[in-house]
Amino acid sequence: MINHRRRRHHHHLVFLAAVLLSLRPSEPDIRAGYRVTIAIPPVYSPGFVGRAYLMEADGGTPPNFKVALSVEASGGGTNYSCSLEVFLGDVKVWSSGHSSRFYVAERCALELAADGDLRLKGPDEKIGWRTGTSGQAVERLQIQGTGNLVLVDASSRIKWQSFNFPTDVMLWGQRLSGATRLTSYPANSTSFYSFEIESYRVALYLNYGSSKYSYWEFAPSLSRNLTFAKLGTRGLELFNYKFKKIARITAPRSEPPRFLALDNRTGNMGLYYYSPREAKFAASFLALNATCDLPMSCPPYGICTLSSACSCIRLTRKMDGTGLDCGGVISGGFCRAGRPATEMMELGGVDSVIKDGPKRANVTKEECRSLCSEDCDCAAALYSSYLRECYVYGIVIGIKQVDRGSGLSYLVKVPKGSRGRRGRSGLKRWALVLVAVVDGLVLAAVVGGLVYYLIRKRRKRLSGARNGS
Repeated sequence: MINHRRRRHHHHLVFLAAVLLSLRPSEPDIRAGYRVTIAIPPVYSPGFVGRAYLMEADGGTPPNFKVALSVEASGGGTNYSCSLEVFLGDVKVWSSGHSSRFYVAERCALELAADGDLRLKGPDEKIGWRTGTSGQAVERLQIQGTGNLVLVDASSRIKWQSFNFPTDVMLWGQRLSGATRLTSYPANSTSFYSFEIESYRVALYLNYGSSKYSYWEFAPSLSRNLTFAKLGTRGLELFNYKFKKIARITAPRSEPPRFLALDNRTGNMGLYYYSPREAKFAASFLALNATCDLPMSCPPYGICTLSSACSCIRLTRKMDGTGLDCGGVISGGFCRAGRPATEMMELGGVDSVIKDGPKRANVTKEECRSLCSEDCDCAAALYSSYLRECYVYGIVIGIKQVDRGSGLSYLVKVPKGSRGRRGRSGLKRWALVLVAVVDGLVLAAVVGGLVYYLIRKRRKRLSGARNGS
């Protein structure tokens, strides 16, 4: 149990013996000289989460904000990470370890040093995270009613605040400018999502290596310039440099949004309100509502079909028999020594949801094919015969099936020799099979509907004849 007596120096030791340790906070702030230590389990336990709640914001609309020192088992590893976190109810809305985790053994300590620096420390006093506020006359750590975690001096002037270091959540009243962004990291992926403020739009991006591809955007009318965005009572409000509101992404509910979040599984962005009746958060707005419009709805080299299912360009089963492996191992490093020669294969009737890659205008399809073929980092290209434009991609992801006649051709780089008998490639075979399946389903639906209509009409006629007799 933590002893919360008010004094200049606090030295506590918390033992995490359960999956979740919830200690009700009793102090509104933490003062310089405070220190709390969490003892980490000696044996690694996958899925372990331990939290010591230190502070809670007073007032405001429930649920309240709480501050916790947390220890979590790293996914798929053998280590524990330690972080300072802010929660809105049960939802994590900020973490010191969002972009870079602090791995520890034996124990982890949170310390607001006498010099005003807030730090996370491991064994041997190793510092894993800090605010860098030493020498700035910091006296207290507070959690405001907005969820902003702040370090203040004796005059309550803010010297450091969590709002300046956004993670994957934007809280009500928080601002986001072109100098900051929300980021979200999918598990077991080298890519990550970001939500960014630009001079003429707000956009969602899939970041892969040094490249970034947008997959959703919202631009104010009349090409008005943006300076920052703020989450308000009616939605996400966009402002210019004169602090004048020029547009809004509206949350279509009477309840105000409590936060905006960038989902680390789907990459979707949503506005979330709290329902007291259901005692949980729900989305009042989602940027993307169709499964196939999500950038990673299918694995690399997978295609999201018209029925929102995934099919593979290059179909193989995973070694463990779970799910599909669409051959993503052939991505990247095409010019590296030892890699097989490549060729470009074409798929019609598909589009890519990721845009903003390197683009060339006024080119032919053959020129587009050559642009990707001769680029060591290019994995695929999308060509529009109507616009005569060529988009080049370093990753084969975000592909979805569209109606024929769109004028789009998706060109994929594959190892040479992928062609089967009679010169027909596996890609073309896939396209023919897919079209046949889709056409068959459509035909079956039409025929089934017609038969149902005729049977029902005949039954009505017979019933009318019986009633008349």
